[in-house]
Amino acid sequence: MLQLAATEIEREAAAKEAEKQNYLAEHCPPLSLPGSMQELQELCKKLHAKIESVDEERYDTEVKLQKTNKELEDLSQKLFDLRGKFKRPPLRRVRMSADAMLRALLGSKHKVCMDLRANLKQVKKEDTEKVLLPSPLCPCRSWPLVFWDSCLPV
Repeated sequence: MLQLAATEIEREAAAKEAEKQNYLAEHCPPLSLPGSMQELQELCKKLHAKIESVDEERYDTEVKLQKTNKELEDLSQKLFDLRGKFKRPPLRRVRMSADAMLRALLGSKHKVCMDLRANLKQVKKEDTEKVLLPSPLCPCRSWPLVFWDSCLPV
């Protein structure tokens, strides 16, 4: 089994090498080096001109790619702005007292106890009963004292 795998790997390597040789023979013609210095300089000038043209093409394609990337970013930003900033997630109700919230936000710095009920006005039960009793002066006699002014004859 291992011998079969090894021979298969060797065949693949040989096929890759043959493919490489075919590509090089097709795209890179063999150099015929002339004997004189003048002809070598001419060959170098031709090669440099070819290198420059290839570099110009590469630069042009890079600039074109950067331009299209910038356009793509601008369009995606416009799409993002048109669609809305972001999808707002549904909010969950968190049951937390004011003390617990301050403790979570401030940590150990929180020393003041925030009892919201301490600041509320105390209401006596007798006061509420007096307000809700019907007024003897009211002709309707069914309305509480609060509405007495509204039922007086004008």
